Amino acid sequence: MSVLSTLDWILIAGYFSLILGIAWWVIRQKTDTSDDYFLAGRNLGWFVVGASIFASNIGSEHIVGLAGSGATDGVAMAHYELHAWCLLVLGWVLAPFYMRSKIFTMPEFLEKRFSPTARWVLSVISLVAYVLTKVAVGIFAGGVVFGVLMPELNLFGLNSFWIGSILVIILTGIYTVLGGLRAVAYTEAIQTVILILGSVLVTWYGLEALGGWSELRRVAGSEMFNLWKPLVPAGMEGSWAPVKTQTTMAWYFNSNYPWLGMLFCAPIIGLWYWCTDQYIVQRMLGASSLKEARRGTIAASFFKLLPVFIFIIPGIICFALAISGKMEVISSTLLDSEGHLVNANAQQAFPLLVATVLPSGVRGIVVAGLLAALMSSLAGVFNASSTLFTMDLYSKFRPNTSEKGLVRIGRIATGIMVLIGLAWIPVIQGSRGLYDYLQSVQGYLAPPIFVVFFFGVFNKRLNAKGCLSALIVGFALGLFRLAIDTPVILTEGFSYKEGSFFWIINNIFFQYYSLAIFLISALVMVVVSYATEQPSYDHISGLTFGTVTVDQKAATRSSYTRGDIITSVLVVLLILAAYLYFNG
Repeated sequence: MSVLSTLDWILIAGYFSLILGIAWWVIRQKTDTSDDYFLAGRNLGWFVVGASIFASNIGSEHIVGLAGSGATDGVAMAHYELHAWCLLVLGWVLAPFYMRSKIFTMPEFLEKRFSPTARWVLSVISLVAYVLTKVAVGIFAGGVVFGVLMPELNLFGLNSFWIGSILVIILTGIYTVLGGLRAVAYTEAIQTVILILGSVLVTWYGLEALGGWSELRRVAGSEMFNLWKPLVPAGMEGSWAPVKTQTTMAWYFNSNYPWLGMLFCAPIIGLWYWCTDQYIVQRMLGASSLKEARRGTIAASFFKLLPVFIFIIPGIICFALAISGKMEVISSTLLDSEGHLVNANAQQAFPLLVATVLPSGVRGIVVAGLLAALMSSLAGVFNASSTLFTMDLYSKFRPNTSEKGLVRIGRIATGIMVLIGLAWIPVIQGSRGLYDYLQSVQGYLAPPIFVVFFFGVFNKRLNAKGCLSALIVGFALGLFRLAIDTPVILTEGFSYKEGSFFWIINNIFFQYYSLAIFLISALVMVVVSYATEQPSYDHISGLTFGTVTVDQKAATRSSYTRGDIITSVLVVLLILAAYLYFNG
């Protein structure tokens, strides 16, 4: 039986009406040129840029996954959410290079900095990664939400997972196909407000049901609020072994996230995602000026601090309600017969809170927020994928295509992504192993992209041959690990012989393997570049710190104010305050 009341359904219908109304208004605006369709005419204000970046990042999989990790590991995963400082790096360090180069895509920047081949390689890898990760895990998490909130929903033989996924994919696809980035960005701005409001209400009512913040800390225990868990617990022999065994697993704070990996690898993945991924940066590229772009990233960094409190904390609340016995429905779902947490069921923490602690009406607002998260992340990947395909691949093969022709191809590419999303539903339905597996994919694909962008901007001597070598070697190492991992994850009962080469590779912590890819890619890029001819510095003028002109430096300095600096410093101070508070 559905936990949603008539009032809840009215509010959800109102949400869809609002989103589609905004999308219709935007669609009626001019979208005849590639600038209009793919970058919203490069005319977005800072709030829309910031809200759109945040909404693209926070999908249903983010909410479901973070709340689940809160229930199992407390605030451990807050390390990733406190990477809001990466957005400041985007706004202050890379935005001037991106904005002055007038690019549509991140691969296009690589072409300007290095070569057309580098652009093509990154475009293909990005498109494949989007299909395998962002679309797949987004739909999976949406299915979890619908399964908990509307378990009995059935139509034409389709269960709630199918009905909800198809409905959201199609509605999202319609306004993304017709309106391009402008429709995506403006609807995401509204969705951000709804998402934050709904999640704050879940935290509020959850704490009220439990008995307040102090009761949460007492029931859950101090370890659930500790970001600084000891590397080696008392009485145990320390080990820095990179391969997972029963011994080494015991002294890591989480089975897949060793401290060295969190310290050194997580920032690499964070900087890749926030500063070089088309999915995120495209929103900033649509800003009306460098000033609006930077302020948009600062606003997004403030928004990014919220998930710790509105997604992770609800997961801890759900865990506390379960072990305290105050909510029998939650206890029976999350705990086994001996009262121990069932980790496999922890992904239901957030929708469980929505179903049990929220009053009628409020529940409708929160479900609208969950739908907003799913729709915004899907819209983002649909739009980013169509931009990559149209501007980086199609326009290269058909360079004389008109502006209207490019827009038409962009819409067709978006429609194809929608169909791919629908085709993914039977593949991922109930495939929890696939969901967990895909979380490590970015750890294998991110390092070489991080290297070529950041090393390329900071060192003008690095050339196209070094860039291409780093990309090929880095991606080959990543695909090699994925090929070894896949049979273990997707084939029940399959395992490699312990101690064999494949077993060792499969059992290296994914963050350590990611670090190895980073170091090897960096070494390859530097060695190959310095062993071959230097690039033409006139050709890369303004694309590296060493080739920025005096006029370009002056333009950058005039694009920010003291207020921009103060707000950026405030973000850093808030991050430090969070680390100091969550110390157990």
